[in-house]
This record gives sequence, structure tokens and C-alpha cells, in this order.
Amino acid sequence: MSEKKHLLSRWFRAFLGIIVFVAVIYVVIQNAGAFGKVVLVLLGFGAVVLVHEFGHFVVAKLCGVRVEAFSIFMPPLLVGVRKTEKGVRFRILPGLFPKENDESGGGLLNFTIGKKEGDSGTEYRIGLIPFGGFVKMLGQDDIGPVKTSNDPHSFANKPFIVRAPVLAAGVLFNALSAVVIFMIVFLVGINLPPAVVGEVKPNSPAARAGLKAGDEIIEIAGKSDNLDFSNIGVAAALSDVNETVRLKVRHEDGSIEDFALVAEQQPGDMMRTFGILPPTGLTVGKLSANDANDLYTRTGLLAGDRIKSAGGKDVQTYWGLMEIVQNTLAPEATLLAERIKKSGEVEQIKSQVRLDLSPGGRQEVRSESELGHIYSMVPRLRVTAVMDVPEQAEAGSLPSRFKNKILSLFGKAATEQAKTDTPSDIRRGDIIVAIGEVENPTYKEMREITEKHEGKELAISVLRTGGGGVEQAVGVTVVPKRPPGGDRVLIGIGVVLDAEHAVVAKTVDMEGGPAKLEIPRGAVITVVDGTPVSSFYDIIREIRRYSDERITIDYRLDQMVAGDVALNVGSSKEFVTVEAAFAEYIPFEGLKRPYKARGGDLPSRLFDAVAMGCEKTVMFIAQTYVTLKRIVGGLVSPRSVMGPVGIIVFSYRIVAEQPLVYYVYFLGLISAVIAVFNFLPLPPFDGGLVVLLLVEKIKGSALSERTQGVIIYAGWVLIGALFVYVTFNDIIRSLFG
Repeated sequence: MSEKKHLLSRWFRAFLGIIVFVAVIYVVIQNAGAFGKVVLVLLGFGAVVLVHEFGHFVVAKLCGVRVEAFSIFMPPLLVGVRKTEKGVRFRILPGLFPKENDESGGGLLNFTIGKKEGDSGTEYRIGLIPFGGFVKMLGQDDIGPVKTSNDPHSFANKPFIVRAPVLAAGVLFNALSAVVIFMIVFLVGINLPPAVVGEVKPNSPAARAGLKAGDEIIEIAGKSDNLDFSNIGVAAALSDVNETVRLKVRHEDGSIEDFALVAEQQPGDMMRTFGILPPTGLTVGKLSANDANDLYTRTGLLAGDRIKSAGGKDVQTYWGLMEIVQNTLAPEATLLAERIKKSGEVEQIKSQVRLDLSPGGRQEVRSESELGHIYSMVPRLRVTAVMDVPEQAEAGSLPSRFKNKILSLFGKAATEQAKTDTPSDIRRGDIIVAIGEVENPTYKEMREITEKHEGKELAISVLRTGGGGVEQAVGVTVVPKRPPGGDRVLIGIGVVLDAEHAVVAKTVDMEGGPAKLEIPRGAVITVVDGTPVSSFYDIIREIRRYSDERITIDYRLDQMVAGDVALNVGSSKEFVTVEAAFAEYIPFEGLKRPYKARGGDLPSRLFDAVAMGCEKTVMFIAQTYVTLKRIVGGLVSPRSVMGPVGIIVFSYRIVAEQPLVYYVYFLGLISAVIAVFNFLPLPPFDGGLVVLLLVEKIKGSALSERTQGVIIYAGWVLIGALFVYVTFNDIIRSLFG
């Protein structure tokens, strides 16, 4: 009866295995494209892990350590091959087809072929899970302490001079594989962001030094070969506190200038930076299907379109485009783009894109004179975006975002958002007419009042356009909050200047200019030198007509109060400080240039590729060490660390959206990072095990198995906790960005 049960159990497992196999095949066929990408991601990342284990294997074999098993991929075992005294033994799926009273673990599908030879002692395996691999040495266990054994080939019985290289070999192979991967990448060629200033953060070291968009960094701390944008960030991050980093910069006019910058850690940055943002190109990037349709509806642009002119002026660079847009003080900008059809034909596309006026220009507003204004007249504020502001990391926003994420799977998230304007009843398009006790606040006043009301209710009055285009006054209440890790108290709205009306929020002093116009708060400009106006666009247009002349501006506050002021219009445009920006988000791709090994013949190209690979590997290893150091020091949030889940998700996006060479490049980076992590002085990492060997060398004898076990198990507990933490953050980041 027992035999019958065992037989039934065996056939049931086989039947279950077949069902699972058929189900997997069906899913693969139905999602062949996605499955292929997933397999490529797993194989690539697994190969990086396997290289590490292969390093241990090779050096252990060379040093006479008995390697009991070397596996490509992870258990359960698919196939195992071992040279024995009776021939070559094969084991196939021993876990699925076990054999009763089988101490060898060979299973039912176990057979030996070939001539009798000596026992190699190593079984070469292929696992069912296509990810990574492992090596198992006699007397060494990744989970627990070193096992004592009388076998002279045991890892535990080898001297320090043998065991240390065996442990360090994995790290060395990862570093070498990173060099090889980058070498291959640069032999093939890859497009990377160049060392060009795309934008400069306000009040940053770069801004104070005078760097501008379009400047190219041609030398950093004496290095000038193969510079790309990552070299700028790494130079800042690796510099010591208050250390001066010398840059040689080529301006767009061809002139060269030397700069000396001291990196600073600004709010929102993980590392010290110079405040230089990467360059952007003129080609419209890819979006999801829904977002792409929305972009086309709003602008007429598609992914791949390249902007050629704006406002009738040719553009060669993104910063040149933005300079034209910023000075286009009109409701719309006309863009001309080139679109390459499937047939290869080039089509000219004309697009009308809405513009908004920025409340503070490109600078942070520290004084009223830095507000965007038109000859001292500051327009009111209009809400252009409504966002969620989390109170705590574990409360408030996550459930609501999770709910919206689930709803989005059924196409309902947008409907819910339209019904519930989070975080309050403020809506896009509302015009702010009062905040707290201040009527018609400027951007600076709104920021100051928001900061003072952190965690407290704040009353806001807005004008909202209702049915039939009628504006109605609406009162709302918000509670300003400071997001976790944030440096600013937020209401959760984005604002621009209300240029569509001619209402003056306030007049401000102009540094180095004439006295501000005496126009009351909330007054409506009605006439500029005899010409009726209805928006600030009209006001700007009319003022610009009277260069070096004296004009009159008429206003009305209410039915009882009206007046006029005189304005001496100068010849300079510096007293119109408002700047325009695209009201519609256009996802321009980052600017990239080809980076490829140089040389006329293959040997010279190989030499250059190896040099470039070594430089990249050293750079990423150094950057990883600095990042870990600052995480331990509390200068960088551990939330920024990406774990295996995050790496796989990010890898999938690269594979799905970019040419294969970018994924290979990313694998080189991961290989360098794994080299760093595995050499950390924490058991059971290789670096921690080397530390235990050093203790043994100094002490003259090994720590007891019990002591080693406590240390290693404690390390596993810590690593397990960190793994859960980073995996949780990876999942949240993958779901919610």
C-alpha cells in the first residue's frame, strides 16, 4: 500500500509539473515580446552574478580547493553533470522525480555514460530559475561558519594565502568584467549626455561662478579625455568638503575660460553638486500611448519630431529654443518641426503651443524686485497644477496613490482625479485672489504665508470659471505641509502668472530702475496710452510700441475708484522681467553624443576601449563607495538605494525603450557596484569573510564555529532587513515613480 501511495505521489508531482509547464508555455506565447525582454534582463543580471561566482570557482580550482558544485542558474536542479569513477553521471530533475531510499540524491532520471575515469569531485549544474548561479566548496558555507574537515582539499584547511584570494576572486572578476563590458560598449559606440551645461540651478556654485546653458566642460581637474556629463557629477560628489575643483569651459562663442567651483549639497540633492543640470535636445521623446495621444491633441507633436524653429527663428539647441520662448511674451508660440515618416520622407509640422508666464523668472525669489513684473506691475497668480503632499512617509499619500494605481489598471484613475481635486478643492485654472489676510498675493507673499501656516489651516479665496464662462468667488481651506525630507512647506499647487487678465496684484520696486507705478492692489489696467487692453499680453505689446517715450496707463479699481499713472518707457527691455515657458509639457529627449574608441586600426581601438573601460569602472566604483559612506553618515537617504527588484525593473525599462548597448552599459555599472558591495567588511560578504581571515591570522587560530556562526548569522539578519527595506522601496518606486 505504501508503494502504491508513493507511486501515486510521484505521478501526481509529474502531472502537476506538466500542468505548470504547459501554463508557463501558454503565458509565454501570449506575451512573447514582454517575456523575451524579461528573459534578457534576467540573463544579463544573472550573468553579472555568475561572473562573481565563476571568479571564486576558477581561483579555488587553481588553489587546490575541492569545489563540490558549480551551478549556472539557481535551484531547483534541472541537470547535473559530474565525472565519476564509473563514467559521466547525469541527474535530471531529481527534485521532481525522486527515488526512494536514494542517499546520493540522483533521482529516477539518473544515469552514467562513457568510460571509467577519475572522480573530478565537482558537479556542474544548471538550475531551473534562470538567474545567477553559485559555487559550493568543501568546508565553506555562504550561510554559516567554515566547516571543519580532515580533507586536505577543504577550504577550511587551506592557509590564509590561499583562502584570501579565493574569497577576493569574485570581487576581482566583477571589476574585470565591468572593464570588459565597458570596453565592448565603447568599441561598438554609445550615445551619452555630453559634458555640456543644460541648465544652471539658481544660487548654486555654477550660477555664482557665471556658467550658462550651452557651456561645454572640456577639462575637469586636469582630465580632458572622453568627458561625458557623468564626469561632472562624479567630480563634485567625490570632492572633499570645501575642495576647489578646477574646470576649463568652452563657451558657445568659442572662447575658453577657467573656473574654480566648490561643490555644495543643496536641498533635494543626494550628493554635493555644482548645480549643473544635463543638456536637453530638440527631439520629442517617447511617451505612453495615452500620454502620446494627449500630447498630439494639445500640440500636434509626436515622438521623434525635431524642432527646427520657434517664432520664425531657427534654433540649433534646446537652450536657444528656450531663450526664444522666454522672450515670446504672448499666449502662444509657433513651433516648426520636422517629422520623418515611415517612408523616409521628411514632413514639416507647424505647432501652436500655449505659453505661461513664470512668477519668478529663472531665479529663486528672495526679494520683491526678483518677482516677474512688467515695469513694476506684478500679475495675479493662477493655479496650473494640483498635487498631493504627503504628511508622513507611512500615511496619507501612499494609500491614495495605491488606490489610484489600482484604479488606473481599470482606466478609472483619471475620473477619480477629476471628481476629487486633491489635496483640497483648489482646481487647475483657479485664480488666487486672497491667501490668509493678504489680497491678491504675489508669489513671494504666498510662499511666506505658506511657511507660517505649516500644519495649520489656511484660508484661500479663488476665482473659478464656472458654467457659461462666468467667474465665481470660491473659498477653500488647505493645511500646508512639509513633505518627509523636504525643505519647503507646500500647499500642493503649481502657479503661474495670470497674464490672461489685466489685473495688477501689486507693484514692486525695480532695482536700478524708475520708481514703481502707484497702482492699487487688484486694479484692472484698462487703457495704455489710448489703446484699450484686456490682458497683460496686450499691456506688454502696447508698452513696447513706445520706446523712449512717456505714456499714460489708465486703471480702475472698482465702480468708484479709477485713475492713471505716467510711465517713462526706456529703450531697454530689462524692466519687463517676466519670462514665458511652455504651458504644455513636451518631453524633449536628453542631448546625446556618440562615445566610441578612437584609432585607425583594431589594436589602437582596443587599447583606447580598454582605457575608457578602466576609467568608467574606477569612476563607478569610487562613486559607489562615496554613496555608501554618505548613507552611513546620514548625508544620503537609504531610500535612494536600488535593490534587486529595482535593478530588474529599471533594466526592463532600458531593454524595452533603448538600444541593447544601453543595457550592456548598465550591466557594466551593476558589475562595478556588485564588486563594491561584495567587498564590504561585513560577513557574510566576501569582504567580511576576509576580515575574519585577518582576525584568524592575527590571533593565530580561527574563531570557534559558534563565534563565526553568531557573526555571520547576525550579518545575514542585517542584510535580510536591508533587503526587505530596499525591496519595499523598489516596489513603491516602481509603482508610483
